[in-house]
Amino acid sequence: MEYQVNINGLPVTAAFSEENIREIFVPLLEKLYQLQKEKGGRILVLMAAPPGCGKSTLASFLGKLSEGRITVIGMDGFHRYQKYLTTNFIQRDGQRIPMVKIKGAPITFDLDKLTTKVRQVASGQECLWPIYDRLYHDPIEDAIPVSGDIVLLEGNYLLLNQPGWKKLVKYADYTISLTAEESLLEKRLVERHIVSGKTPEEAKAFVAGSDMANAREVMNHSLTPDLCLKVTEDGFEVI
Repeated sequence: MEYQVNINGLPVTAAFSEENIREIFVPLLEKLYQLQKEKGGRILVLMAAPPGCGKSTLASFLGKLSEGRITVIGMDGFHRYQKYLTTNFIQRDGQRIPMVKIKGAPITFDLDKLTTKVRQVASGQECLWPIYDRLYHDPIEDAIPVSGDIVLLEGNYLLLNQPGWKKLVKYADYTISLTAEESLLEKRLVERHIVSGKTPEEAKAFVAGSDMANAREVMNHSLTPDLCLKVTEDGFEVI
C-alpha cells in the first residue's frame, strides 16, 4: 500500500505491505484500543527509533489506519532554535564546536520543555504542540492541537536510558521501538539531507559525523520497549 505524507515540511512516499498491515499494524491498533478501553481515559504511546528508521512516516500511517482514533505528534518540535545552536558550544574530541554541528543529538533538544508537554498530554489535557520544519530548520510553536483518547508520540530519544530522558517512560502506557541495520539507516539519512538542500558531500559528512552517532546512541542505550520492530528493505519484522 503506497502512502504519501508531509513530514516536517518535506513530502514522503512510503509503501507498507498488506502482510505487515494485517499481521503487525492492525493487531497493534487493536492492542492500543483495548488498553484505552481498560484505562477509561487517554493513553500515551511512545514510539522511539534511531534517525532514518521512518518512525515519523510509520506513526502518521498508523494514525491514518486508525481512521482518526489516534492523534500523532512528534518530538522534533523541541529542537532548540537555530540561533541557539549557532551561538552555544560544546567540547567534543578536544575541540570547541558550535552545537549546530551536532544538531539532532540529545543535547540539542529542549528536554525540560518536552517533559512539561509530555506530562500535560499524559494527564489528558488538551493542549497545543510544536512541529519542526526541515526547510526553515526551526520549530513552529503551537502548531497542532492535541486531543483524543489515544496519543502516539514519536521521536528518537523517547526511550533513551540516560539522565532526564529515561523519566519520560513513566508517562507512557505503551512503548514501541524501531531498529535497523546501520547501512540502511546511513543510506536513508544521506538521501534525506540531500532532499533538505545539502550537497551529496555535505550530506555524507553530516551523516558520518552526527547522524550515525545519534543512531548508535539510540540503538545501544535505550530502554526495553513493549514492542520492537526491525525495519528492513522489505518492510517490518517483530523481534
